[in-house]
Amino acid sequence: MGKNSTRQDLPLSGYADRLSARPGESLDIKVSSLSKQPYQASLVRVRYADPNPEGPGVKLENIPSSWEGTYPSREQKFFPGSYGRVDSTGSLCSLEDFSALITLWPTRPGSGEQTLISHQDSTSGWSLFLDDEGCLAAELGKAGDTRKFSLEGSLRERKWYQAWLTYDAQTSKLTLGKAILDPGLKSEDQIGSSTDYAFESVSQEIPFLIGAQFSGPIDSHFNGKLEEPKIFSRSLDQQEIEQAFSGKIPDGLLARWDFSREIPTSRMIDLGPENLEGSLVNCPARGMTGSCWNGKEMCWRHAPEDYGAIHFHEDDIYDFGWDTDFTIHLSEDLRSGIYAVKLECEGNEDFIPLFVLPARGKRKADLCVLVSTFTYTVYGNHARPDFKDRWRERIRDWNAYPHNPADFRHYGLSTYNFHSDNSGICYASAQRPLMNLRPGYITFGEGNGSGLRHYQADSHLYAWLEAKGIDFDLITDRELHEEGVDSIRDYKALCTGSHPEYHTPQTLDALQNYRDQGGRLVYLGGNGFYWKIALSPEDPELIEIRRGESGIRAWAAEPGEYYHSFDGAYGGLWRRNGRPPQLLAGGGFSAQGKFEGSYYRRTTESRAPDLAWMFEGIEDQEILGDFGFSGGGAAGFELDRADVRLGTPEEVRVVASSENHTSSFVLVPEEMLTHITNWPGEEEQQKLIRSDIVYFRTPSGGEVFSTGSITFCGSLPWNNFDNNISRLLENVIRRFLQ
Repeated sequence: MGKNSTRQDLPLSGYADRLSARPGESLDIKVSSLSKQPYQASLVRVRYADPNPEGPGVKLENIPSSWEGTYPSREQKFFPGSYGRVDSTGSLCSLEDFSALITLWPTRPGSGEQTLISHQDSTSGWSLFLDDEGCLAAELGKAGDTRKFSLEGSLRERKWYQAWLTYDAQTSKLTLGKAILDPGLKSEDQIGSSTDYAFESVSQEIPFLIGAQFSGPIDSHFNGKLEEPKIFSRSLDQQEIEQAFSGKIPDGLLARWDFSREIPTSRMIDLGPENLEGSLVNCPARGMTGSCWNGKEMCWRHAPEDYGAIHFHEDDIYDFGWDTDFTIHLSEDLRSGIYAVKLECEGNEDFIPLFVLPARGKRKADLCVLVSTFTYTVYGNHARPDFKDRWRERIRDWNAYPHNPADFRHYGLSTYNFHSDNSGICYASAQRPLMNLRPGYITFGEGNGSGLRHYQADSHLYAWLEAKGIDFDLITDRELHEEGVDSIRDYKALCTGSHPEYHTPQTLDALQNYRDQGGRLVYLGGNGFYWKIALSPEDPELIEIRRGESGIRAWAAEPGEYYHSFDGAYGGLWRRNGRPPQLLAGGGFSAQGKFEGSYYRRTTESRAPDLAWMFEGIEDQEILGDFGFSGGGAAGFELDRADVRLGTPEEVRVVASSENHTSSFVLVPEEMLTHITNWPGEEEQQKLIRSDIVYFRTPSGGEVFSTGSITFCGSLPWNNFDNNISRLLENVIRRFLQ
């Protein structure tokens, strides 16, 4: 089993084939249980996901279902590591003489054996690889007699090389060569050869692999970029090898995989005579700069020949590919809400998230809540670098969800993490167990409040709506993307959760159209509508983010790799794509600090007679939200402000602004031009570190209310939902629903 044999897996885990569904639809549930006993499956409604004992605690409601019952346990395996695979191998299975050429950009040389290309089983075949020390090596085998040959000197990290292997059956001669493409390091070029090597091709059942090796399981994954592998059916001489790398293809070409073609897909196109097309497994990164990229073009669509590389990683994993254990059918009368498939076995539990929408075109409420499933997925299995052992004490004391991605990194991390080669993770999927998408999960294990984000933090809003008797339907990013404004058009008001950060052009268009057609939008978060993403044309559950050039980000894309592979569009911030958050919601990301909350102070504008409805019941209260389960205050962590220059309507009403933030809060990078000053001037810098509560009307009669803070919703449940933040929001939503 290689690396998989010693790892620790979750005792009970699962996922559904998608995160959302409507009544009458079915979902496939995939489960892995390490127990020998059967597990129990049931449906629960998640009413509150915050485990903090100072609040109500996690609240689940059992929902009877036809599929509830016991199911046999079985372990389902998953195998991280990306590679290319060719199953119809044609003449690759009948080689005698051959040459194999490839261009590479290694990112972890010396970290273990890593295969470049191979057609090999345990007894026969060949492979070209980097050995444990990072040296270029080859292996040939025949009838169980396998021998290796290597060149001296480890390859340099993040340098382009040409590498080749030739074999002459008549002389039993193996030749191995490498050439670095950095002119200043040409002294490292090397060619070596040896005789008395035996070789025979493997059977047609063995796949040809790029970036990995077949040895029962598929392992020895490569870390780094690979470009245009070529196979010839004869042993080339040195002049022919140089010609082949320069594009002048000599006779004998058998296969030539051009990675610059079909970049949005998982297809590997072969330009050779036998059309040995292959496929990519575990989604290595495409649209990546190749060895000839020189910066003249920044978009792969404009110069695909400069983007002929694929970046492979040993830890790529996006779809576990588990078999379905059982299928659930949602009854026609199931109300819209937050649900989970609860799994129980020998003291272990798991909760597979499920967001139930109303039947299409048949809304059950006047208010629609947007569930930010794209954001949930992008953050899925975020292993925080500041995760500490002492956080486990809070998890244990609160009986919170017990598992953390920091302990199970092989389950695939989030796009806020790095691959093992320190390149940023740019793809995300929920086709795997996402530990931070479970009731009771804690993001921050210390500090004031509950330390919740995303799914768990949004449950503060859902619980508040129920406590106030405000009916609501759900819509998720998926339906908003696919169905557009039609999915929300008929609602009197639409409300977001605490962090609607990631959006496609389609989701932003739908929200903009809803607002501009007279809809009422309530934005209850901070750092919303911030990053632009793309969805795979082959698998809409797969999301891509390119973190280019600006913004608070966990990693930065390599130069020239700012355009999505899935749609060829420029990625990065929506602000850099001409759609700052202020254009939609009136406020946009301004500052970030630790997970700490402060308060708002009402403005003179808030005392205007025509805004009295907003503050009914709290007319005399100057300070708003100096309390809460998220960081201790309603204005915290990530803050949005109004800015007419960035698109806030000139008629905006700023009714409150936050103050008294700690020294941990700093301006976001897109506001800074130098380390000395920013565009408004150094003396104005601190004024931009704030959250604004804004209200405005649109020319079509629509209305927008934005709170500009991630921690705002955490104040809603405070004092059993009786507080000035709760009253403020209730006044707004009830007016919007009139």
